[in-house]
This record gives sequence, structure tokens and C-alpha cells, in this order.
Amino acid sequence: MLFALVIVIILIALLFDFFNGFNDAANSIATIVSTRVLSPFQAVAWAAFWNFFAAFAFGTAVAKAISSDFVNLAAVGTPQQQLFVILAGLVGATFWTYGCSMAGLPISVSHALISGYAGAALARAGIDALVLQQSKWPVTILFIFVAPTIGMIGGALLMTAMAWLFRNFTPSRVDGWFRRLQLVSAGAFSLSHGTNDAQKTMGIIAVAVATLGMTPQYAHVSGWLTPGWEPPWFAWFGASHHMPWWIVLSCHFVIAMGTLLGGWRVVRTMGHGITRLQPVGGFCAETAGATTVIGASLMGIPLSTTHVITGAILGVGTTRGLRSVRWVAGRRILLAWLFTLPTSAFVAAVAYVVIHLTIEPWFG
Repeated sequence: MLFALVIVIILIALLFDFFNGFNDAANSIATIVSTRVLSPFQAVAWAAFWNFFAAFAFGTAVAKAISSDFVNLAAVGTPQQQLFVILAGLVGATFWTYGCSMAGLPISVSHALISGYAGAALARAGIDALVLQQSKWPVTILFIFVAPTIGMIGGALLMTAMAWLFRNFTPSRVDGWFRRLQLVSAGAFSLSHGTNDAQKTMGIIAVAVATLGMTPQYAHVSGWLTPGWEPPWFAWFGASHHMPWWIVLSCHFVIAMGTLLGGWRVVRTMGHGITRLQPVGGFCAETAGATTVIGASLMGIPLSTTHVITGAILGVGTTRGLRSVRWVAGRRILLAWLFTLPTSAFVAAVAYVVIHLTIEPWFG
């Protein structure tokens, strides 16, 4: 029964990863579609490729943080109780992510997952369920505000620099150059998205498998988490993988499929709803966003790629004056961000109570 429960958790985690691609990865192609550098189909294919390619590039420091630096599962109870907490956390995060994707709201899928996981754990064991000493909570909460600020400053500085460097060239010539360069910047941002976001699902899957391995009946399952043998092409760039290759590749594949199959409501909000972008503006926003997200990933900080790219787009827009930014759209996005943490946590807590009363008794 517990083995079947873990399989269900893995499937729901991959479903969440799919919606992550459906919602968050749309941010990485919104600018390149809105500037008409690529058609929508070309853009999603380009983003999906780089989301998958990220599996080989920057290691799994964020996945390691998700699996151990937020929730203290030992305080939750038995391995069986821990698995139900993980399941409820995924339900809360997936529910909120799906709803916002359908509404066209670019939310922080990362914070939905972390808060859902924490909300279910709190419902089970109270404050003791959270890792409060030497945890990632302070830096993660701080980056809710820091990430969009860094993106905004980076986007504004890059746009100002590009405007000065190319001030003596005609707009058509500048557009021609940056239409090509935006292919590179969009690919870089998709790479950074896959690097940071797919790892969060990896961490949840790893926790579920490790928890199952704590039971005497399934102790052998712990061996599934040993990186052990890896295909020789798995670490082309010398990346340090703390996760087995089957978890890494499956999560990156699913997030790439989510990118490939949807997210157009979010593309419209990000690409046109905040400010009008030219290829040079799209290049600056994506480059600032990619640099920020990759830097955070290397430090093992789970942040919101949505927050970063939104801040970068706002930064680019403000270089043309405050009136060039549609602040109403920005306020709508901000409200979705603010509601993500409490809503995901609340839904996950309710999901845990329902699971505890209806499903858990069947497991004895």
C-alpha cells in the first residue's frame, strides 16, 4: 500500500511539474513572442528544448535544499504520516498553480510548492514541523522581494546601456541585430528556469522515496536515491548532481512538455499586459532574468523565475517613462504573488485534514 502511495505522489509531483512548465515557463517565451522574433510554436519548442537541456548544466543544489531545508519530516511522525503530508502539500500547490494558469496569472510556482508542503506539515505537527535553524526560509522569503528588485534593476541598467551603445544606429538596424540576440537571451532564460524550477519537484520526489525507504519492508528502495552509475553524457559540464539521473531527467522532461503544450494566457499577460517590448527590450529583460536565476540556482536558493522576469520587464519599461508601464496589470500580478503563499498553505492544510480523516485510516 505504501509503495502504491509513493507512486501516486511521484505522479502528482510530475503533474505539478507539468503545470510549472505550463505557467512559469511561459514567462521565458512571452517576450520573444510579443516582439515577434519567433512564432508561438517556434518559441515553445525553443523554450522546451532549453528547459530539458538544463538537466545537464548546473547540478541540483536547489533540489537538495527543498528535500531537507524547509520541513522537518522527522517531527511529523511515522513514514506513513510523512507521506500523507507530502501528498497533501502537492495537492495544495497543484490546485493553486492550475487555477492561476487557467486565469492567465503568472504566479510563483516555487512558492506554491514550498508553502503547500509547509502548510500540510503545519496541519499535522504544528510549528515543530518547520526547519527553523539553518534553514532556507529566511533567504527564500527575502528573495520574494529581492528577486524582482534585482530583475528590475538589471533590466533597467541593461536597457539604458543598450540605448547608449546603439544611439547612433537606426531603429531598424538595432531591431535586426537584437532579433537574433533575443534567441540567445530567451534560450538562456529558459535554461535558467529549468535549472531552478525542475529541481523543486526533484526534491519532493526524493523525499517521498527516502521516506518509503525508512520502512523495514521497503528499505531497499533507498538505493533508488543513490546517484551511482550515470550515463557518460549526463554531466557534460561537470555539474554536481545530488539526485539520481532518473529523477533529474524525468522532471526536466515533464517541465519541457508543460512548456510545449500550453501557457498562452500567461504569455499574453507577460508579453503585452505589462509594457510593449521591442527586441532590444526583450533581450535586456531575458538577460537580466537569466543571470539572476542562474546565480541563485548555483547558490541553492529556490526563487521565483516569475518574480525575476516580471521585475526585469518592469525595469525595461520604466526606461521609457513610468507611463509606458501598465501598472494595473502589474498590480494584478502582485496580488497573485501575495496570495500564493497563504492560499497554497491553506489548501494543503485542508487537503491533509481530508486525507487524514478519509484515506489514512485505510492504511492502518
